[in-house]
Amino acid sequence: MLKQFFILCSGADKNLLEGCSEGEQTKFAGIGATVFFTAVMAFIASAYALFTVFDSIYPAIAFGVVWGLLIFNLDRFIVSTIRKRDSFSAEFLQATPRIILAVIIAIVISKPLEIKIFQKEIDTVLLKEKNAMALANKKQVATYFQTDLDKNKAQTDSLKSEISRKEKEVNALYETYIAEAEGTKGTMKLGKGPVFKEKIAKHDLAKSELDALRKTNEAKIAENDQKAKTLQADLDKKVTDTQPIIDGFDGLMARINALNKLPWLPSFFIMLLFLAIETAPIIAKLMSPKGEYDFKLEDLETALHATISQDKYQRNLLAKTSAEMHDRVYADIAQDNELYNLQRSKAKELLELQANGFVEKQKKTL
Repeated sequence: MLKQFFILCSGADKNLLEGCSEGEQTKFAGIGATVFFTAVMAFIASAYALFTVFDSIYPAIAFGVVWGLLIFNLDRFIVSTIRKRDSFSAEFLQATPRIILAVIIAIVISKPLEIKIFQKEIDTVLLKEKNAMALANKKQVATYFQTDLDKNKAQTDSLKSEISRKEKEVNALYETYIAEAEGTKGTMKLGKGPVFKEKIAKHDLAKSELDALRKTNEAKIAENDQKAKTLQADLDKKVTDTQPIIDGFDGLMARINALNKLPWLPSFFIMLLFLAIETAPIIAKLMSPKGEYDFKLEDLETALHATISQDKYQRNLLAKTSAEMHDRVYADIAQDNELYNLQRSKAKELLELQANGFVEKQKKTL
């Protein structure tokens, strides 16, 4: 039963092959098996390729089945239409379009399986690219918010600097009136005299101004700090929102690009393997010797061609003979005087009727 199935896959004439030897049937069963397993490999490769695109097994399997059947039908058709000839170059020329197509298909279906085989290496390349993209994205988002952050920080620093300057001023006045009281500076008199009172009054005034300034600026600094937290939260949210896009950067095209960054030699040999698999049905047909089945098929085709050529010749000859006979019959009729006189009288009668009708029309127009 399995042998009959593979013979069916080969596209051979089952009835014609049944009359051939066991070896001839085995040869075509082998060709059919090559066609079948090529379609199976095409199904696996295309299904995996679609799985990496849709992340769903059902559309991947559905498309894989369609693609496998397409390759199966194509290979079966090509193999069944290749005729064994006396010249290998003529057979190869006949198979050239299929070989070119096989190269294209091999390149297409080998990539998904290469991606699966080198998955760990590709994941490493993608991880490096994702990390680089994440850093670049964070830098880009930070640059977008940097102007507002810098402006806010500058305002806060300015407010803090203003408080610091006022504190230095108050401290300087404090040291001045203390020194005046101790008699180490100013009037150089020990005690709390009029100058001391004047200087402490200035200190107290500056101290009250410092308190008011600190209260006002600290409120503004708190507001700026809150604004800075909001900006930072927005920055972090922007980075968080864009991170899933970076994490999802592992589609088919990304993996193909990552595969191209790996050493080319292993991928090249895998592609050659699939090229051999894709061209296997054609090569098997080309390399197989001209056998009993081919001779019988050639005999049937030449016999049919001869019959059709003979029928065509006979039809042409029949048409030519019939035409010659009709020419002779009508030539003889043309010499018959009785028929001539009858035709002459009828023509004369017709001309008279036409002339009378023309006269009647002319009268009506007058």
